[in-house]
Amino acid sequence: MKGSPTDDTPVLITEVAPSYDDQFTQRKRKYLIMMLLRIPCLVLAVVFVNTPWLALVLIAVSIPLPWAAVLIANDRPPRKAAKFSPFHRTQTVPELESRDHPVIEG
Repeated sequence: MKGSPTDDTPVLITEVAPSYDDQFTQRKRKYLIMMLLRIPCLVLAVVFVNTPWLALVLIAVSIPLPWAAVLIANDRPPRKAAKFSPFHRTQTVPELESRDHPVIEG
């Protein structure tokens, strides 16, 4: 019998969500990467100061990075939807099923 103490069959748990510590570590890593991307944008903006349009584009890209990094770091993965289990009738009521059903024609 599966699940009994003497059963040696391993239980498959592939549907289990990652632990909160693992999720937090992944979110910290994403935050760090996005914030580290801001530094090259600002340095390149200083390097391309003689090309004003490129410097402005690099600065414009670096402005929303902290905001986006905070949003992404604070966002948890979505919860998994519950599986739909349709209602299955197990027994019928004989009094309702055996009699004739009147049909009204209009």
